[in-house]
Amino acid sequence: MSASNPRRVVVVDDSPLQCAFWRRLLERRYGERVAVETYSDPQAALAVLRPDIHLLLLDWEMPDLDGAAVLERARERGVNLKRVIISSSHTAAELHDRFDASGCLAVIEKVEPEQQAAFLMILDSIMKR
Repeated sequence: MSASNPRRVVVVDDSPLQCAFWRRLLERRYGERVAVETYSDPQAALAVLRPDIHLLLLDWEMPDLDGAAVLERARERGVNLKRVIISSSHTAAELHDRFDASGCLAVIEKVEPEQQAAFLMILDSIMKR
């Protein structure tokens, strides 16, 4: 991974504040090695879903088009589902019940500190690939 060939990370979350949080975290942690795109409108995000996404960080709860629908569109467009992390304010148990069969890399509860620590380990691992 080099600055001349940064990893493409797409964040889809209906909260502009959450998008800004993810952007800051990713850019601070990986610097020029990552190119972060954020979309608070899931409809706008659909236009950029392509197989070249290194990581798709996707909110489950969004009005009009939820994360499950965006995940299905991503799959249809060739995004590797092992490069998708679903985030939510729901409990980890609810997330696992809903997304375990989806084939996504991981599900994380946004507000749970232990989940955040696990997320950072997963993130570091996938960004090294």
